[in-house]
Amino acid sequence: MPVHLKAYLFLIVTTFGWAGNAVIAKFAVGHVGPFTLSGARWTIAFVLIMLISTPQVRRDWPVIRANLPLLLGFGAAGFAGFNAFLYSALQYTSAINCVVEQAGIPGVIFIANFLLFRMKVSWAQALGFSITLLGVMITATHGDLGSILSLDLNFGDGLMMVAVLLYAGYTVSLRWKPDIHWKSLMAASALGAMLASAPLALHEFSSPDFIMPDAIGWTAILYTGTIPSLVSQILYVRGVELIGSNRAGLFINAIPAFGTVMSALFLNEPLMTFHIIALCMVLSGIAIAEKGRK
Repeated sequence: MPVHLKAYLFLIVTTFGWAGNAVIAKFAVGHVGPFTLSGARWTIAFVLIMLISTPQVRRDWPVIRANLPLLLGFGAAGFAGFNAFLYSALQYTSAINCVVEQAGIPGVIFIANFLLFRMKVSWAQALGFSITLLGVMITATHGDLGSILSLDLNFGDGLMMVAVLLYAGYTVSLRWKPDIHWKSLMAASALGAMLASAPLALHEFSSPDFIMPDAIGWTAILYTGTIPSLVSQILYVRGVELIGSNRAGLFINAIPAFGTVMSALFLNEPLMTFHIIALCMVLSGIAIAEKGRK
């Protein structure tokens, strides 16, 4: 399979996994606390990856030890940090605000790559990003783009912008990842995510508002600890490795569109015409950006 087609496959599977994360997290509201969910998911992810990666970790240990702060930082910022700020933002602001603001991640990646590495964006990439962003806005506003002007910004939106900066920074910084096996990379990153999410999970556990996970809560923990935390993260890193952060980051804007389809399938939410239009716009924007890439 050509490299670019392999990257597309990896990134599409990635975005479906992350879209499922949003759907299951929405379904689990009231069944498990946000920081409990985050802490438990990364604990499960770390245990699972260590079960299959011990030989690779032992072989790569000298390189891991030399780059341990960077590898732990990948997990702390890109894995645990992003999700902690996202889950926290949803406590204060609307899901629409979060979806629209998350759609800015590819744009932040473009800007960071230009400022740090003078990596220019082609006209097709800019046009493709604009089309995907418009598709996300159509999804978030249920086809009423005028409602964007009436969105109220609050503390939660500030938290979401921190989440956007964290994930964009994580994506750009992957160019500095050491030459180690992907299993070793994920093990070290998952460890960083688990360590970073533990204090918040312990604080939530000791609070009077702690929610003991029920069957739905544990289902959400098990799903998020496997598919989005391991499968999607592994494939995203591989996609960035194959085609670069500017191109791979654009696929993030497919998450709301795929999430809408999955919500219709699994949560019995209505699938409207504007959802289909938005999905086509997101995929068309990615195709245009790829067709006219430098």
